[in-house]
Amino acid sequence: MDTPAPNKNSDWHAQSHEVVCQQFATTRQGLAEQEAKLRLQRHGPNALPNAEQASWWQRLLAQFHNVLIYVLLASACISAALAHYVDAAVILAVVLVNAIVGLIQEGKAENALRAIMSMTRTHTMVIRDSALCEIDSTLLVPGDVVWLQAGDRVPADIHLFDVKELRCDESALTGEAQPVSKHAAISAANTPLAERTNMAYMGTMTTYGVAYGVVVATGMATEIGKISDMVKGVELPQTPLQRQLGQFARQLTMAILVVCALTVALGMLLHQYALGDMFQAAIGIAVSAIPEGLPAIVTIALAIGVQRMAARNALVRRLPAVEVLGSVDVICSDKTGTLTANAMTAREVFTAEHGYRITGEGYCPEGSITTRDGDHVGAPGQNGCFTRAGEIAMLCNDARIAEESDTWALHGDPTEGALLTLAKKHGLNELSLRERWPRIDLLPFESERRYMATLHHNGEGHVRLMVKGAPERLLQFAEKALSSEGEKALDSATWQAEIDDFARRGMRVMALAYRDFSQRPDVLAHEDAERDLVMVALVGISDPPRPEAISSIGDCHAAGIRVKMITGDNPVTAAAIGRELGLNTASVMTGAELDALSPEALKTAAEQCDVFARTSPANKLQLVEALQNQRHVVAMTGDGVNDAPALRKADIGVAMGQKGTDAARDAAAFVLTNDNFSTIAKAVAEGRAVYDNIVKSIIFILPTSLAESLVIFCAIMLGWTMPVTPAQVLWINMITTVTLALVLAFEQPEADVMSRPPRPYGEGLFSLDLVIRMVLVGGLGAVIVFGLFAYYQANGASLELARTVAVNALVMVEVFYLFNCRFLHQSIFGRHFFRGFAVTCWALLAIVLVQGVFSYLPVSQQVFGLASMSLIDWAIVVLCSAPVLLLVEAEKRVQRQYASGRIAMQQALS
Repeated sequence: MDTPAPNKNSDWHAQSHEVVCQQFATTRQGLAEQEAKLRLQRHGPNALPNAEQASWWQRLLAQFHNVLIYVLLASACISAALAHYVDAAVILAVVLVNAIVGLIQEGKAENALRAIMSMTRTHTMVIRDSALCEIDSTLLVPGDVVWLQAGDRVPADIHLFDVKELRCDESALTGEAQPVSKHAAISAANTPLAERTNMAYMGTMTTYGVAYGVVVATGMATEIGKISDMVKGVELPQTPLQRQLGQFARQLTMAILVVCALTVALGMLLHQYALGDMFQAAIGIAVSAIPEGLPAIVTIALAIGVQRMAARNALVRRLPAVEVLGSVDVICSDKTGTLTANAMTAREVFTAEHGYRITGEGYCPEGSITTRDGDHVGAPGQNGCFTRAGEIAMLCNDARIAEESDTWALHGDPTEGALLTLAKKHGLNELSLRERWPRIDLLPFESERRYMATLHHNGEGHVRLMVKGAPERLLQFAEKALSSEGEKALDSATWQAEIDDFARRGMRVMALAYRDFSQRPDVLAHEDAERDLVMVALVGISDPPRPEAISSIGDCHAAGIRVKMITGDNPVTAAAIGRELGLNTASVMTGAELDALSPEALKTAAEQCDVFARTSPANKLQLVEALQNQRHVVAMTGDGVNDAPALRKADIGVAMGQKGTDAARDAAAFVLTNDNFSTIAKAVAEGRAVYDNIVKSIIFILPTSLAESLVIFCAIMLGWTMPVTPAQVLWINMITTVTLALVLAFEQPEADVMSRPPRPYGEGLFSLDLVIRMVLVGGLGAVIVFGLFAYYQANGASLELARTVAVNALVMVEVFYLFNCRFLHQSIFGRHFFRGFAVTCWALLAIVLVQGVFSYLPVSQQVFGLASMSLIDWAIVVLCSAPVLLLVEAEKRVQRQYASGRIAMQQALS
């Protein structure tokens, strides 16, 4: 019988073992080697294909596909048409450098698919020709029978049929924090991926037990293959800055064309200028209006942001993503390993006399143990009940924790690791305890019985059975509980109430009990563990929230950013963690509920709900898209393979660098090297500062470009000689960009950067504030330059001297205006004025030296048509340019008063 083709069936969890074997024409004795080779030819290797990579030259050409770049290329052509070949070369060099930087920062090949493939390359024990042998997992085919044991990475999607206490860590695929117990029972057809207990999925890890199973899917037909296909099909979204720069470039281009056309028409109508002369004048206006250095400034500002974020443990993989965090108004975060430590931790203990709270994270054996009233437990032996609980937790345990590379690593089951860590926090010494109470027999954990028991003796005739397991099971076998006064009657109702309380708060509950024997049993049997037990303690275990994540979520809320938790965990656990994190848990939705919603209802749910549980990779992608469709700028954090599609689709994907998978890191734009959610809040502040600095650069460059254009336009309208030539304008634009505008890229975040709400979606760079500023500065600058030029011409100065004064007046206007632009809304008058002032001083020194050489060097005077200025000329230029600073500060004060009045009115109305 032919085997089913890949992707034809995905409900193998709902089929019996007999049906699966029949469908794949296999038996428990596996496939014949020859049949396996035929199937390998038919289905292909059990591997994920490499993503198609664009060539370097294709990626380089893509860097030029931008409207603003087109404008710059047009300006180079205009400069060449004016025979200003050096200027044209400079502009082309700026464009080329911008493209190369973008190629290096953005053009790295997308490695998500290769990362997924590398994590699935393993060797596998398989039955071929009725014999167990080891093969490369890429050679597996549908119908193969494989053997899994603890520590194996699952090599394909496998339908399990002979299972002995198998547990799988599926957190990388489903987000489920706790290992999942597997068995051979059939699951319902609509069972979510995280609850299909008769299936083992490619890329997950076995942590305990053994099992046999039939391979039902390989390569791209596996669940992880479907995720990789989703990653490949997700297009990277444009960043808000990219959208705004595109819109800005289109608006600027249209404005330049309109003004140039108007200049040509009015010049010919009013003064009967020749068409050729008007064409030259229009070119001069275009050259003055085009911000040649803007792409370089934007790139430099982003690169500085990259360096600052790296110092704050956030590595940037795609350059434009730096400023996106400043626009984010929703963060969708994975729970396990992101908001939580991804390490099971004993958080509460209950004995017959006290309840205890335990602090500390993960498997590091450091933390405090106090009663619910705040009293410390003390050293081992000072609290008999707690010490006995610690002994059972340490001895009835097969896990091991060890310090590796400054972190504590677990080898074994996470729940056992949490119990072992609890005992070590109490101060118990594992080596001496195991020497004092050596193990002599074992009843391993079985899912049907739901407990583990170990038998010990102390060499003095005492024999003790130690048991850990599900509390409802152990309560059935116990009639007594341990207290400080010895063993006493068990109050089942009180213990059950504590069990219910732990479970309601999202914790997994483990019970610890013991039984003393007067004589060692000949053979340890389950009957010995299922009667006469003495209850010692209940232990509440969970994957706790990171303390810094709680405070960071508060910072995000203060900054107007909503945080949503999307997890594969069960709803009860998700709600409990959500409450601790400070999220709105009034409504918790599951992936199955999301799947049943209409597109409009999904948008509503994504907007209103903050906690989502039992979600699939497709659900995460749906939620990101639903939020984006409502004009939200979305950040997605995660660390698992299951997070990769959503990380790529989000406006900004943030992956964990330590515990995250390669697939998640390569799909994200940011990688947090310390896996700390609090780093995101710091990165948001940096992202907002980067955007502020870009806006400062634009608000600095455009008004001065407008002043240049107005000077030329007014001269044409009045029939005067142009106060500045296109070559002089190009010089001003390039030199002030390199010196003055570059200063703004280094500015530190302003004081209110995290108290403002996020920028509105779709807000363009041409805001009302920018238009007002452009009119004020551009108009005043044009008046100053035109007035000085007219004054010098009227007093008999040469054209060369008048133009030299005009050029340097434009530069001085920009120097004074630079001080205004260092703070978008704040007044420059205050102590903050000197913050980062060293960079400004170096820029001022550079502009003075460069302009001195430009104005006085004979070669420069000859090329640009200049003349030497006297000290009186310089004094006149400085005094006439200074009013720009005072005018802009007055405008900022009016803007602040207006904003305060508007906020007060809104508060009064609300």
